[in-house]
Amino acid sequence: MSKFDEKVALYKKFMDDRNLRSNTELLAAVTKGLGPSIYKKDAETVSGSDPKELATVKNNFLIKKLGLPDTAALDEGIEEVMERIGKSERNKYRACVYYMLVKKFDKESVYGF
Repeated sequence: MSKFDEKVALYKKFMDDRNLRSNTELLAAVTKGLGPSIYKKDAETVSGSDPKELATVKNNFLIKKLGLPDTAALDEGIEEVMERIGKSERNKYRACVYYMLVKKFDKESVYGF
């Protein structure tokens, strides 16, 4: 199993352990889109309590990557995803957060789904 496949399996297990249903192929596509950042401990996770980090998720992923307009719905969507993963969860894997945001905003088409 490649290192990439190991990461996808880790993220899939993370989602399964929290009863968050996921499509493995879409999760792999979102993970692949993150590039080498998934192999860096700090870049691999999202801090749900850091406003700067959440702004990065909003601006770089939701607006630039997914092409969503900058509205209050984006902040609400991020907040909802953080709640579903669990505020007390220390490791909010970026791939899982982004996957859930893709599903939340029905943007699977960005990844060819």
